[in-house]
Amino acid sequence: MAATMTTIPIIPLPQFFLLLLILTVSWPAAANAARIFACDPRNGAVKGLPFCKTNLPIADRVRDLIGRLTLKEKLGLLGNKATAVPRLGMVEYEWWSEALHGVSNVGPGTRFGGAFPGATAFPQVITTAASFNASLWEEIGRVVSDEARAMYNGGSAGLTYWSPNVNIFRDPRWGRGQETPGEDPIVAGEYAVRYVRGLQGNLPGDRLKVAACCKHYTAYDLENWSGVDRFHFNAKVSRQEMVDTFEVPFRQCVMQGKVASVMCSYNQVNGIPTCADPRLLKGTIRGAWRLNGYIVSDCDSVGVLYDTQHYTATPEEAAADAIKAGLDLDCGPFLALHTQGAVDRGLLKENDVDGALVNTLTIQMRLGMFDGDSSAQPFGNLGPRDVCTPANQELALEAARQGIVLLKNRGPALPLSPRRHRTVAVIGPNSDVTVTMIGNYAGVACGYTTPLQGIGRYTKTIHQTGCPNVHCKNAHNFGDAIAAASQADATVLVMGLDQTIEAEFVDRQGLLLPGYQQELVSKVAAASKGPVVLVLMSGGPVDVSFAEHDPRVGAIVWVGYPGQAGGTAIADVLFGTHNPGGKLPMTWYTQDYLSKVPMTTMDMRSNLARGYPGRTYRFYKGPVVYPFGHGFSYSNFIQTLINAPETFTVPLDGRHKYTNTSTNAIRVTHAKCGGLSLGLEVDLRNAGSKDGSHTLLVYSTPPVGHWGPHKQLVAFKKVHVPAGTHLRVPINIHVCKFLSVVDKSGIRRIPMGQHGLHIGDVKHTLSLQSTLGVIKS
Repeated sequence: MAATMTTIPIIPLPQFFLLLLILTVSWPAAANAARIFACDPRNGAVKGLPFCKTNLPIADRVRDLIGRLTLKEKLGLLGNKATAVPRLGMVEYEWWSEALHGVSNVGPGTRFGGAFPGATAFPQVITTAASFNASLWEEIGRVVSDEARAMYNGGSAGLTYWSPNVNIFRDPRWGRGQETPGEDPIVAGEYAVRYVRGLQGNLPGDRLKVAACCKHYTAYDLENWSGVDRFHFNAKVSRQEMVDTFEVPFRQCVMQGKVASVMCSYNQVNGIPTCADPRLLKGTIRGAWRLNGYIVSDCDSVGVLYDTQHYTATPEEAAADAIKAGLDLDCGPFLALHTQGAVDRGLLKENDVDGALVNTLTIQMRLGMFDGDSSAQPFGNLGPRDVCTPANQELALEAARQGIVLLKNRGPALPLSPRRHRTVAVIGPNSDVTVTMIGNYAGVACGYTTPLQGIGRYTKTIHQTGCPNVHCKNAHNFGDAIAAASQADATVLVMGLDQTIEAEFVDRQGLLLPGYQQELVSKVAAASKGPVVLVLMSGGPVDVSFAEHDPRVGAIVWVGYPGQAGGTAIADVLFGTHNPGGKLPMTWYTQDYLSKVPMTTMDMRSNLARGYPGRTYRFYKGPVVYPFGHGFSYSNFIQTLINAPETFTVPLDGRHKYTNTSTNAIRVTHAKCGGLSLGLEVDLRNAGSKDGSHTLLVYSTPPVGHWGPHKQLVAFKKVHVPAGTHLRVPINIHVCKFLSVVDKSGIRRIPMGQHGLHIGDVKHTLSLQSTLGVIKS
């Protein structure tokens, strides 16, 4: 064994900066040829055509362009690999790019290399969600779109990004739960709004910086479990669960975030493939929510509904069903191959194809792709020097710090001290990893700082993995790890999962640490002469009850997948230069929970008669390892409710008749909901010795006898409070949105009567009443 001292910085290595400098010098001349998608002012054949005139309304320009296209040319624009139309000066375009937590090379529209060897790799979404910092989410989106625009200007990326993933983290086994903002629909919806705004830029005149996409619509949260895969899965979802849970983040994404695109999913919902369901696409996304953008299929899902699900008898019928349902763009070649046949057979009209192209071409025009030379447009000056900047990488580091959750701190064991802990044994299969830290749907990072390297900045390290990888199939290397722990002043075990355990196509089989990891932790902890810290790297929850109850394990820290700067962030928290303030965005269940909950059961609400315990903190009341919202700090934050109304009147619109029933709840559509908020004031005091940030989580409990959750997050706010000071924090709760519940018919109602509000240990009773007294509708 050998002591390891490290000094590798988070910012790219000097060679990386030198390469960027060399490439930046020739940036403008090298990039010009790649910046013009259409309407090149040097092309006399198109220069005067209406669709190229930027002073005309975009709708008129789109109409003009579509009127000039032949049917064959139109069909070539229905897939992600949109073909060129040379006679109209349009080059080919790849729609598929990804930017889940940084510009990614998962989609073929993005290429790293040359002037763009990498991009800032932010923490995986589940980690960033744990910050509960909405302004941080938006700022990350802004930086990611800066880098995306820079790469587009250099011909290395597109402008249409199929991110974020806002599905609910419904089941702890789901391999893609790491991509989501967690299990709470309100948090997921707020994340969607903020990240989309950051990506799209909030520009005047309906313009877009890049086009975001909320996916996967809807009730999609299974990869491959117990012989059922996502291509064959029929999610049976009640109207109540759909409105109350699964639709919430997508609705917010479209109506508040003004997202440019929504992606339909592989699975069926109640027997109909989502990409061929007119009620979901035309009826809900474009109709009720008024999407101003395009609807795209998940990749090859139109082919899946024909080839795998056998939903239609012919491929032409599949193409026709999808387009008539409201699908505008196919990720894959299916529509380009079979739409002509659908038109020939009379299953589709050319006008149906035109309707799809209106939506996709409008987005391209809003992006400025038909405005000629992009260098003269907003963001046209962005280039290699704007990617992997020190500021961008500092934001990635800060995001990782804010997302780390302190689950246990007995003693307290943390923070460590470089003065007292002169040597630290760093042990575990994730102790010196790089790409593991960025999770899935990531790109090429600017550079990495591993946990071992981060800890090595503070103190001398003794490194042993104990297991060669997270599968930890044997105990052959335990001896050296145990010996290291017995020599060091403190021990840090970096354990957990990686993309071989949880990922797209890969759902987890259980919630325990894989293989012999638990035995390694216990044996190392027993041999350690100093404090023992367990660091967990994972996207989903892990049942570490053994470590929670082991007095020799002094502290447990969850870091998710913390991004390129993960090692620095972890070390900063362990040694106290950053005061942890993250909270869990999902429930951590015990292993035996899985035996009661088939992954294919979509019900969120419990059914005790059949032994079904329910899902997420909103409906499940059983034992957990750690609850949603759990997380400690090095400070003691004291919350006091200063001002809160005891009664609140809900005004009715007066246009409806109200008849007495047994519900004592008003339809949201019958109330005057505009601006209907109640205000609270909370005094937040930091009674500790360290400055820190605290997340105020406000929950509500509806009156007894209604259909709502037993507990629901209605507001959250991240607040920084210096040591020894206090702040008065205002909180507004929109009554119609957050104090309403959804009945069994899928109708959202506001229950009259006593609502409970909970902020930590503080409880407050609020009585809701209508302008007509106790009204029952």
